[in-house]
Amino acid sequence: MKIRRHYLAIRRAFASINEHTPFEVTTQELADLLECTHRNMVILLKRMQQEEWLAWEPKRGRGNRSSLSFLVSKEQIALLEAQEMVQKQDLRSALELLGGIDESTKLKDQFQEWLSGQFGFHSEVQGKRRTDILRFPLPQTIYSLDPAAIHFTGESHLVNQLFDGLVRIDPKGEQILPQLAHAWEVDETRKRWNFYLRKGVLFHHGRELDSSDVKFSLERLRLLAPQGLYSWAYTDILSMDTPDDTTIRIELAEPNEAFLAFLTTNRASIIPQDVCEAAGDRFAVQPVGTGPFRLIGQEQGVWILEAFASYFQGRAFLDRVEVWTVTEGSEREGSTELQPFQIMHNARLTDMAADRWQQVRQSGMTCKFITVNEQKDGLLANPAIRAAIDHAIERRELLQLLSGDVIEAVDSFWPEEEEKVRPNKASSQNFSDIKNELAASGYRGETLVLATIPQYEADAEMIQQVCALSGIPLEINLIPAEAFKGTDRMSADLLLFAIMLDEHRELRLIDLYKSMQQHALPEIHHMLERSIRLILSEPEPKLRAAIFKEIENQLKERHSLLFLYRKHLKTAFHPSVRGISLESLGWVRFKDIWFT
Repeated sequence: MKIRRHYLAIRRAFASINEHTPFEVTTQELADLLECTHRNMVILLKRMQQEEWLAWEPKRGRGNRSSLSFLVSKEQIALLEAQEMVQKQDLRSALELLGGIDESTKLKDQFQEWLSGQFGFHSEVQGKRRTDILRFPLPQTIYSLDPAAIHFTGESHLVNQLFDGLVRIDPKGEQILPQLAHAWEVDETRKRWNFYLRKGVLFHHGRELDSSDVKFSLERLRLLAPQGLYSWAYTDILSMDTPDDTTIRIELAEPNEAFLAFLTTNRASIIPQDVCEAAGDRFAVQPVGTGPFRLIGQEQGVWILEAFASYFQGRAFLDRVEVWTVTEGSEREGSTELQPFQIMHNARLTDMAADRWQQVRQSGMTCKFITVNEQKDGLLANPAIRAAIDHAIERRELLQLLSGDVIEAVDSFWPEEEEKVRPNKASSQNFSDIKNELAASGYRGETLVLATIPQYEADAEMIQQVCALSGIPLEINLIPAEAFKGTDRMSADLLLFAIMLDEHRELRLIDLYKSMQQHALPEIHHMLERSIRLILSEPEPKLRAAIFKEIENQLKERHSLLFLYRKHLKTAFHPSVRGISLESLGWVRFKDIWFT
């Protein structure tokens, strides 16, 4: 309501005057303030008086000073205005308005409490038709829904709703299952793959999927993201041909036992060639796939997904999903707090709240760790200093700063092994002993640079705090996620990473070790290269795991890989939610859920 903004403008201009305190002002002065005519100002004042926002006693004659009293605070009016903006799905403007009114958290807390009631499951009934809607909060900004360009978990989750790949993997990562391809085969060289597509699969714009779309999607991925996530899995594609509409043949330059697993990731989603070429860069915000939901609009941070009636695996129970990117104060990882939503991801529940909610402890977990940039000339080329720095990052202190039932000590990407190796990693250490070790190693208090992405800023600050206890000044360099794999990070001494240990663990670890090669010494670079080649040529999962563990042990022994902590992921949901099943990254599949 525009009149509320007029009231706020007047209230700001006389911010020092308390409510119910009369003061004198001319109507023309108020008109000049709002840049309107004297006549319009009189109309506005009468309306505000009718709303009981102010008391106005006009004095006759232009230039005479009227008596004005504010009856309602600017915070009350701003809250009403913000609520109306939300009803119009303009959450971003609502948050900006409140941020400009009150720098304290009181008003934002009131708004968040009201906003939480807007989320969850709603039904709208028109005649005999009921529309089931899930309004879902996401504490992230969505920059892109192009599978080739996504960087964040929220984007990844929405891509999973909009797109499909040739194949999919079960949540335990043990079995690869049909998806857009109903069958596939590989020859004895393990280099020539044939995939056979389902017939009748439709894209959201109504055209039937064919093999040329698969070829286009993989070729486009090679062009757009040569250094992107899992790029090592698709850059070895030697050729692709499509003998008919439902068959695609792919030949690899070398055997790659991770290739089929790569095709289960949403990075390998199949997109329509005609739409993508016509949309260009707009495809990132106007995506079209074959998934159970299609994007019908996005504005002011609200992304609206509608059930795709022609989905080849059956229509979703929900009719619409509204994803609200609630980013005010929540851009940093781990900032999501418990709110009364019907589904929450990565939530920490109090004992009282846990009694009211059902929880699923997901099989996946995130693992935070630091790698050392040994390419940089200086301190950390010295193994004694690397060891001393490793000991100086006191894990017990970090765990106390983090706290919470989902945070644990970690010493391996293979949790079943961590009790066998260095079991006292999180044990308390004496800081005077650490300082002595640092001095003996040759460290003289020089400032070290820790690089990471903005989402891990809070983790970096805690590491900085712990290092300070040992006398190590740490400078934090935040690099955008899309640039973190580039050269920007090579000026740092230490690199803070996180990895998701889920059904795609092998793919993620290969990607990590490929990344570490950029800042490793030549002998370590060659060791990683040899080991990765062995992994990609080994069909037996247990033997691949043994190679991974050997890589890890070598990196830990030379203090090039410093484990920090892990976080178990939990999804909490209200008992009214039915059909809960978890997909990659532990997110709920919107297609399967329904409410009672």
